[in-house]
Amino acid sequence: MKHSPGFERLCAEALGHVREIGAEAAAHLAAEAGHVLVDVREESEWRAGHAACAVHLGKGVIERDIEARFPDSAVHLMLYCGGGYRSALAAESIARMGYGNVDSVAGGWRAWVAAGLPIEKEP
Repeated sequence: MKHSPGFERLCAEALGHVREIGAEAAAHLAAEAGHVLVDVREESEWRAGHAACAVHLGKGVIERDIEARFPDSAVHLMLYCGGGYRSALAAESIARMGYGNVDSVAGGWRAWVAAGLPIEKEP
């Protein structure tokens, strides 16, 4: 997908401040306690298909809802979106809120699907 230059710059800056994790590593960790895979895409994207082990907390509300959903700021949160940009922006934002163990899944949903990792669709 082609993005505007300003958005590309913003995302590049965010990626300079957050850690990235590969889709396969995220899938492996998501099965363990203390690690949560979070889909930050829009509701329509989530319904169309998402990682089988993910929870949904859209980028539009993550800062508002993160503390209620995950009160332990030490939890390992692995965020993904379609390609890795929105998740990097969200990861940077919640890290600023005090969440110290946050990763953005490199390549996002597209990398998850390409790796053949388990997916689900909403009815």
